[in-house]
Amino acid sequence: MRHLLGATTCAMLVLWLVAPVLAQELGNAKPEEVGFSQERLDRITDTLKADVKHQVIPGATLLIARHDKIAYFEKLGSLDPDKNLPMRDDAIFRIFSMSKPITSVAAMILFEQGKLFLGNPIAKYLPQFTDVKVLMPNKDPNDRGDGSPYHLVAPNRAPTVQDLLRHTAGLTYGFWSDPVAKMYVAAGLFGGNYNNAEFVDRIAKLPLAFQPGTVWNYSNGVDVLGRVIEVVSGKSLYQFEKENILDPLGMNDTSFYLTDPAKKGRIAEGLSSDNKVFGFPLFDPTIQGKWEAGGQGMVSTTLDYARFLQMLLNGGVFNGHRILSPATVALMTHDHLGRIGPSTNLYIPGPGTGFGLGFAVRRSEGQATIAGSVGNYFWGGAAGTAFWNDPKLQMLVVFMIQAPKQGFHYQTLLPNMVYAALTDPSK
Repeated sequence: MRHLLGATTCAMLVLWLVAPVLAQELGNAKPEEVGFSQERLDRITDTLKADVKHQVIPGATLLIARHDKIAYFEKLGSLDPDKNLPMRDDAIFRIFSMSKPITSVAAMILFEQGKLFLGNPIAKYLPQFTDVKVLMPNKDPNDRGDGSPYHLVAPNRAPTVQDLLRHTAGLTYGFWSDPVAKMYVAAGLFGGNYNNAEFVDRIAKLPLAFQPGTVWNYSNGVDVLGRVIEVVSGKSLYQFEKENILDPLGMNDTSFYLTDPAKKGRIAEGLSSDNKVFGFPLFDPTIQGKWEAGGQGMVSTTLDYARFLQMLLNGGVFNGHRILSPATVALMTHDHLGRIGPSTNLYIPGPGTGFGLGFAVRRSEGQATIAGSVGNYFWGGAAGTAFWNDPKLQMLVVFMIQAPKQGFHYQTLLPNMVYAALTDPSK
């Protein structure tokens, strides 16, 4: 648990010259043709330029598309501040938790094939979870006679595949403050070089932090889901995703590790003052390990991820390749929490927002503190990357940076500024 452009008019000219090659299947539009104000988009560019100038971020890319057409695609600042390299359109970013939607789509492909069922217990696919217990607090430390503040109980119900997708399985993350999170760290859950099977062996030996289905708690659940996909498909997680998602969509720069030396010079890096995630340096994707962490381990580019988002906006199809059915996309992008509330740890989706199968989902207008439409689905990564899809307005946004300390700031700032720039949504 990574050159400043000239005047905006010059940047837009460059976009029109290169975007047909870069975007391939995504078309291009002048901002006004799809309802945007160029003047208001310039505000976003100026804001990001100022942040680069003041070393808030090293560099960034931002892509906005509506109706299958790119209206705005800017690259700003530095790809690698230590080497003084300018940002590139095809920069490769560590996307951390933006891996989760890709893994979730992989699971739903197996769901559509009749090989995976949301309501099935995890243990049906991963027997290591058969006898998993829940760590519960004692009302009185003397109740058990040993002074322990906790005891283990059987879960009220088995955690399911749906629970993994929506973070209600009772699992946690090692950076949280709950007792099981501390057990993750003490047990060395994340130490060494291990694969998905070995990771599941480790985590299944530790208790659940919460009763399944009772609270939303951000967790390693999608990493566990990655192993479910391997067991059901008989393939490694990357192999399955490459064959069924990445290759069909033309996501040629999205992977867990960069095995092509020619791509090394395209990796975006952070500022020396902001290049750690939970105290750990940004990982080097050119060093190949065994773990294909479905919840956090991928790298990608702005355009690759835009293709993935456009597939979802299109109801599961892109460039002639059907990945999912419209019904399955609708199932994934509706709220699956209902009355399930958050744990005592941070509720990352925010007010007015629930969670679907792989994404946060906006479910009301009156509670959310940022601009958006009901039905938006979104997420981000620990190094600052973020995205959202707006089905109502047929809009997608991809923002890429490697600045872990700034992620939450831009996840608030950008929706407000992007929606402010959409002055004629009827187009």
